[in-house]
This record gives sequence, structure tokens and C-alpha cells, in this order.
Amino acid sequence: MIESILKGFEVWTDAQGVKSKGRSKSIDNISLEGIARLRELIFDIAVQGKLVDQNIKEEPATILLDTLEKEKEKLTKDSKFKSSQFNSIEPFQIPGSWQWTYLENIALDIHYGFNAASNPANKGIKLLRITDIQNDDVNWETVPGCEISKDQIPNYLLENGDILIARTGGTIGKSYLVSNLNLEAVFASYLIRVKKLPSSYSDFIKIYLGSKLYWKQLYESSMGTGQPNVNGTSLKKLMIPFPPLAEQKRIVAKVDELMFLCDQLEEQQTANLTTHHYLVKILLETLTNAADANELQIAWEKLSEHFDTLFCTEDSIEQLKQTILQLAIMGRLVKQDSNDEPASQLIERIIEEKGILIEEGKLKKQNILADIKDEEKPYSIPESWSWVRLGNITSKIGSGSTPRGGNNVYADSGILFLRSQNIRNEGLLLDDVVYIDEETNKKMSNTIVLPNDILLNITGGSLGRCTIFPAEEKIANVSQHVTIIRPSVPDSTLYLHSCILSPYIQDLIWGRQIGANREGLSKRILEQFEIPFPPLEEQKRIVAKVQELLSICDSLSMRITKSRGKQNMLSVTIVESVIA
Repeated sequence: MIESILKGFEVWTDAQGVKSKGRSKSIDNISLEGIARLRELIFDIAVQGKLVDQNIKEEPATILLDTLEKEKEKLTKDSKFKSSQFNSIEPFQIPGSWQWTYLENIALDIHYGFNAASNPANKGIKLLRITDIQNDDVNWETVPGCEISKDQIPNYLLENGDILIARTGGTIGKSYLVSNLNLEAVFASYLIRVKKLPSSYSDFIKIYLGSKLYWKQLYESSMGTGQPNVNGTSLKKLMIPFPPLAEQKRIVAKVDELMFLCDQLEEQQTANLTTHHYLVKILLETLTNAADANELQIAWEKLSEHFDTLFCTEDSIEQLKQTILQLAIMGRLVKQDSNDEPASQLIERIIEEKGILIEEGKLKKQNILADIKDEEKPYSIPESWSWVRLGNITSKIGSGSTPRGGNNVYADSGILFLRSQNIRNEGLLLDDVVYIDEETNKKMSNTIVLPNDILLNITGGSLGRCTIFPAEEKIANVSQHVTIIRPSVPDSTLYLHSCILSPYIQDLIWGRQIGANREGLSKRILEQFEIPFPPLEEQKRIVAKVQELLSICDSLSMRITKSRGKQNMLSVTIVESVIA
């Protein structure tokens, strides 16, 4: 069965998702969901008795369970010990040589770990914690020591074949099979140990702990209304389908073989995605590195011959978007028109008008910004363009603040109070927006947001995200994590927004942060940014072309998402049909 499923490996490799919807559409954020489902399917088939053939010559599981019962009786020194009789409803049918039982019947004990503080300076007994277990492995060199008395050590000392299960928090249910242990270690109280009996085969139990049957029971038995957790009693009563010992070993060998194949598929697909990413990157760089319009046209024609092959992933579409924005601010996206008023004249007029407003008291006096030196100019621009400091073409740059009283002054309605989570490149996200009243807004009059203002996140992981405040919202205010950029010429807003989103400006934003931990951007830093500024009429043509091309990119991205959805649905359907 499994071999026929694996033959259509493209079903599993092509089914992809994203690790985090809030993150960028890069290859680092791609989740190989199909291969993950294939792994789950292998575990599920294994515990249903469908992965390997049964052998009628092998001793049935009942014999092994009797042996384990006798071992437990001897080791616990309880002459009256009896295994728990299985009286639950069987979740599914299993082969005749198998037996349904409870996890407690195949373990010497299931119990909590040692409650003590870890101490890295202690070089004696190691204390294994949940956080030390990563990707089914433990780096014992980094596991800290602990203080434990000699009489307590035997109760918690780990042995090869023990299985540890996380009992609380976000890692609840995660398991680790102790193997190749050559030092003394105990386990922490947030772990539960399934202690091995001499004749039990822990490798098969570990496979069971990866199956849907295990996870379903675990979540159903989780306790606690806040942080989920599971206790030892509920773990003892987990139902487990139990094969003969010889078959357990064949199952483990087959699962190991198939997991190795999954690893290979994963490595191959990751390598393919990485190769594709860098191929697209190199080819797109031929556009931004073109010396003139003719060279750009030649590079684009070569690229367009392989368009469908190159731009077939969200990562490649994102790279194409970034290239479009970069070409736009380099003066290579649209043709220059000699009839356009040069940018230098527009800048002179802006500076002159700002001076008049300052004299009239309608605008605060601004810092005098130094001219941009040739060595500060990162690339050449058309003759009709000019390099200009951001502060010289804006009437306001400044961040907001948190209103006095913090969360207590937020209201359910009133004036929008925008925080960094509300600022997205594609627009405002108002799912969790808060409001302030008129009085609070007046007290924060210096950071009132007006239509056409550019809002830029200046701190944290969302640094660099920016949007234009829409006219329909009319008024808002902002927190200290958001800066208002108000262009002197409203018609330049769309171009400046595209400019800020470009790779060039994003590199400046991330490269010029201030503070010991590079935690943000100040007004003084932002106003110094070197902006490639085109004639106003060309700005309009650039914006129109950018919007046209990005719309095409969005259509391509939607097509990819739709195709990926079909692949994911196909892989889910296969899993459901096999384990039904």
C-alpha cells in the first residue's frame, strides 16, 4: 500500500504552506505540509497494522502482554499485581494477532520528574528539561546540572529505552526516546517518564506517540482551562494497539526506512526551492544592473522567455515585486519626458514654500540638512531627477506616543489610535484597533494623522512596514512605534510610499537603526535619508506602472495559492482515504 502512495511523490512535495502568515513570503517561511502529512500517514498506517504483513507463525501479542505483566509483578514486588483489563471502545479494527491495551500495561511505571532548579555550574547529575529536547534530540553538553540527594537519584535516573513526554504548555505531548545515554541524568517535573519493561520495545511505543490516535486521546484528556496540560493518570489510560514483538520490530524498521525517504524528499525539495530562489535572484539582478534602457530591454526579453518557469512560487513573485519597486526608483521603469519640469525645480519650490510657512508660523522650524555628497549616492539616476534628503521634501516627520494612562484610556469608539500591528504595506489592518476620545486626541495634537500621511513602523520586527492613511478615515493618532511622514507635495505621496517599500530604502531602514540593540529609527535619522526624486509628472507615470505590474504579480500569487490549495486538499484526501 505505502509503496503505491509514495510513487506519486509530487503530491507530497508540491503540497506546501506557510509557517507564519505574518512573515515575508520567502523560502524560509515555506512549510512542506505534504511531506509532513506523509510522515503522519506512515505513523497512522503503522499503528493500524497496515504497514507490514502479519506472520501467523509469530506469537500473538497476548503472549507478550503476559510476559510484561509477570515482569512488572516481579520488579514492583507486588505478588497481587494484575494488568488493567481493556474495557474501552476500540477506535478501529486491528489484525487478529494484535491486542488492544493501555499504555500502563506495557510500562514499568509512568510518573512525574524531579522538582528542582537547574544549575549550569553544577557538573554532577544532569537535569533534562522540556527545552533541552529539540527535534527529537538532546545536546547533553548544554543540559544543566542540579542538586539531588543520593537516595532520590534511583527514582529519577534515566535509562536507555525510557520515553519522556512533555506534560504542559505549547509542547504538550512532545515525546523523546532516551538512547545512547552514557552519563547520569534525571528528568524535570514538567516531563512524565514512561519507564521501560525489559521485554517492551520502546521504539514501537515512540511510533505510536507520533500517531493521530495518540494525539487525539492526549488532547481529549488535557486538563486545565488556561495552559493545557496532561497528567500521569490520563497517560496511563491511553489506548494503544499492540502487535507481536517480532512485528513491532518489522514495523520500526519499515518506519525508519520511510522516514529516511521523507528526509530525502524534504532535503531535495528544500534544495530545489533554494536553487530556484537564487536563480530568480540572479536573473532579476540583470534588470537592476542594466546600464541603460537598451540593456534593460534585452535582459527583460531573455527573462520573459522563461516567465512561467521562473515565477511559479510566492517567493519568486515577491522577488519580482521587489525588483519592480527597485527599477521604479532607479528611473528605469518608465521613459523620461524632456517636457517634464526637472525635479530640482520642484525641490527648490518646496523649500521656498516651506520657508514662507515657517515665517508665518504655520510650520515648525526644521533642521538644516546637508547637501548629498557624490559618495552618498548609491547609484546613478536620470538627469531630470535629483537626490534629496527626505526632510527637505516633507513638512512633518515624527512619531507618536502612548497616551497617559495607557490601556485605561482606550475606548470602544472615537478617534482611531494606530499601533504598529495596524500598519501593513497593503493598507491599515483594523481587526484589533483601539480608539481614544477627543480630549485625549487634543492633548496629543502634535501626532494627529491626516489623510495622505505616510505611516511608517520604526521599531521591532515590523520595522519598515508602511502605508498611506486613507482619506475615508479622516483623522487618527499614532503610538510611539509609528512615525508620520507628511510629504510637502501631496501628489508625491504615492511615489514616496513606493520608494519606502523598495529594497533600497528598506536596507537603509534596517541598516540605520539606533540604540544598543538597534531598536528603532529616530526623526533625525529618517530626515537624512537620501531619496531619488523624479519630476512630478514622471512620479505619476511611475506609480501607475508600479500599480499595474504589482496587480499582475498579485494575480500570479493568487493562482499559485489556488494551485497550492488543490495540492494540499489532494494530500489530505489521500491521508483520509487510507486511514479510514
